[in-house]
Amino acid sequence: MNTASRAEALARAASHFPILGPCSADDLLDVVRLELGHAEILDGFRPYGANFARAYCLSPLLHIVSGNTPHAALQSLIRGLLLGAENRIKLPSEGLPEVGEFLSLLPAGLRECVTVSTTLPDEWQREAAAWVVFGSDETIAHFRSQARPGVRFEPHGHLFSFGLVASPTPGAADAAARDISLFNQKGCLSPHDIYVRGDAAAFAAELAGAMADFAAAERPLPVTVAEAAEIHNVRANYRFRSASDTRVKLYESEGSLDWTVIYENDPWFASSCLNRVVYVKPWPESDAATALGPVLGWLGAVGIWPALPEVAELVAPLAPSRICPLGRMQLPPWSWHQEGRQNLAGLVRWVDFEADIG
Repeated sequence: MNTASRAEALARAASHFPILGPCSADDLLDVVRLELGHAEILDGFRPYGANFARAYCLSPLLHIVSGNTPHAALQSLIRGLLLGAENRIKLPSEGLPEVGEFLSLLPAGLRECVTVSTTLPDEWQREAAAWVVFGSDETIAHFRSQARPGVRFEPHGHLFSFGLVASPTPGAADAAARDISLFNQKGCLSPHDIYVRGDAAAFAAELAGAMADFAAAERPLPVTVAEAAEIHNVRANYRFRSASDTRVKLYESEGSLDWTVIYENDPWFASSCLNRVVYVKPWPESDAATALGPVLGWLGAVGIWPALPEVAELVAPLAPSRICPLGRMQLPPWSWHQEGRQNLAGLVRWVDFEADIG
């Protein structure tokens, strides 16, 4: 199959997974064109500057994926198949049903390019031409030490994201609730904090209502015993503080752990325990870099409301990978620079050709 045929087949399969967002064949071919210079450069020599070049995928690709964000695993697989590589996927021990469902929708020619395992065979490590690894810093460091010297290594570590409501107009709370709630807040694009210019306390109350509405429409994913204990501990801490401190306010789903909103009049970034637990804080007008110091260098996405250039300029100096409208943090375009870098370019090698035109 050529690149265009692969893109068509992958887009058809992806259309069955709303978690992937819009994914047309043109979207995928645009990524090839933007990153590699020509949509057909994997199919043969194409003009490249004054001469010609061809890109060859590194193969086999070894994908090591985590279980908390199935869309990231599918995205990585789609990229590998789009390039034409043989793909070997190491799943978490509990598996990832979405991967099997996706493979069942592919034509045989593409399906045969994928091998799946919940273990990591030694030969996979020896033979991999490139590793794509998702996980914590510790996970990435471990697998980097296992990779052969000189092998391409594409890490996708843990990132932090937040939202900024520069003007709390109608719709902002609903947009924030959507970004917080999807995937139980476990993706790198899920906001831990929502910052507000203006009355942050009032916005926290509005957000609590929006979180309740979203939970009624889209039930949260189940939480483990350990996760439930962590949510209970966070709630107990802030319930105690709010009893004697007007600068703190706790909103929580009654009789369940469906959602938690914590207003805190301290702009210092707070890392959420996830599972739809979010902090609402005033935006630090004078020194955002100090307040966000703990996560600078690990910023994934910033969702802004309204999505205007002047609002984007407030967060751009913090160097997140992506700035987007609040409510769309979980739907990055296929062309986005994940963690500030290209996604296909590191998975190919190049052959240049200087034609004799004399």
